[in-house]
Amino acid sequence: MFDLIYRKYGLRFRTKDDVLSGLTVALALVPEAVAFAFVAGVAPLVGLYAAFIVGLVTALIGGRPGMISGATGALAVVCVALVAEHGVGYLFPTVVLMGVIQILIGWLRLGKFIRLVPHPVMLGFVNGLAIVIFLAQLPQFTIDPTTPGSNWKTGSDLYLMCGLVLLTMAIIHFLPKLTKAIPSSLAAILSVTLLSLFLGRSLEMNIQTVGDLASIGGALPTWQWFSVDMNLETLNIIWKYAVIMAAVGLIESLMTMSLIDELTETRGRGNRECIGQGVANVLTGFLGGMGGCAMIGQSMINIRSGGRGRLSGISAALFLLCFILFASSYIEMIPLAALTGVMMMVVLGTFEWASLRLFGRVPKEDVFVVILVSLVTVWTDLAMAVLVGVLVSALVFAWKSAKQIHVTESTEKENTKLYLLEGPLFFGSVKPFQEKFNPATDPEDVIIDFKRSRVCDHSGIEAINLLTERYLQHGTKLHLRHLSKDCLRLLDKAADLVEVNILEDPKYHVADNKVA
Repeated sequence: MFDLIYRKYGLRFRTKDDVLSGLTVALALVPEAVAFAFVAGVAPLVGLYAAFIVGLVTALIGGRPGMISGATGALAVVCVALVAEHGVGYLFPTVVLMGVIQILIGWLRLGKFIRLVPHPVMLGFVNGLAIVIFLAQLPQFTIDPTTPGSNWKTGSDLYLMCGLVLLTMAIIHFLPKLTKAIPSSLAAILSVTLLSLFLGRSLEMNIQTVGDLASIGGALPTWQWFSVDMNLETLNIIWKYAVIMAAVGLIESLMTMSLIDELTETRGRGNRECIGQGVANVLTGFLGGMGGCAMIGQSMINIRSGGRGRLSGISAALFLLCFILFASSYIEMIPLAALTGVMMMVVLGTFEWASLRLFGRVPKEDVFVVILVSLVTVWTDLAMAVLVGVLVSALVFAWKSAKQIHVTESTEKENTKLYLLEGPLFFGSVKPFQEKFNPATDPEDVIIDFKRSRVCDHSGIEAINLLTERYLQHGTKLHLRHLSKDCLRLLDKAADLVEVNILEDPKYHVADNKVA
């Protein structure tokens, strides 16, 4: 059956790899979901339910096989403000509205705009993400990981924690060199868990486990209506949070999808992923979850453990549900050191070390964008970092393009001056374009040739109109050559000055608010 499904979706990966990878991901999901629930100010099961529902639905209908979704820190930060100010009752309708917005974005096919993210932004995003994951593991080295500002471990407790973390990392690194029959991350978790049980019971060593964070046992999530009245007052409270959560969730999900596309040399479907994330969050809101999106750290664990197909995400979600229903007492025995070691290896694998060697070989502007996005990712959140990176990259591009416009002057015949324009004419280059001409001193006939130029937007069209006005005021006969039909249609004052050559004139569309 699974072979038929795989062939349908164009996948050729073994079922065993997906299932074992899903088990590894599920084990690593537990403490993260619990921790994010604490951050959001809700019960641990609210985070676990979100991880299960979002993970299952996106694995089934999302646009990126092999990507893991669940409760994330970026959304938890938004949730905590809502819960703290208005109460947990407003969280669930907010998650539903968040999902509806995401479905609309996917239905409107806006997911394609992820292609506009430049490569330096991707590098900065990935490097910043690695730093964020690393910083998120540091509380595990404190006396009480659930309490912010808790004192660091000291003495034997610290040495034991570091030793188990290093052992986990060593198993993950070296085991694939011996055998690939079992994911190295799963083998490391099981091995370190058995060792911790021996050390704890035989030598009475104090080793913190998942159970020290919170109990993960519970029942199946149940369908429930909201505890708050659904009226305009409630909508006025939740819509701002819903919009922010929808944007943060989609940006993080689509960026994760792009990263996995690059790692696996495949291509996900952005619009389908938006719809999948939206449907998952709608269901999560009605089933008592806190909402979620793609989890980059868990997705990296999945990919590096051999998980590629939808079955890996489905397995992770179902294993997580089994942990909640039947195996909570066993999962709570897993030492935090083992899971910390797994995430540390994710940090080492996620950070683009090669980007450090590019700093002296690429433009300084790109280096600045990489560093800026990395810092914003660490200081704020991933979504804000991407927005800042795209904005700065766009401004840099506009500035560079604006300086590329050039004009070559020549005399075509007596009393006729030819201006050959080179470079794009758009909002950024309008002012340099206007400064290239001097209607007061030009002869009676002036030709402006756009053969090597392109009018890119309405600002360029308006610049041509204004230049035409200047020449008309001085009684100059102006000719505009090699403008496209779209430019001719949009030109107002200069339309009758355009020389039309069907064979030579370019054909391209200028940005405008009219429907073609």
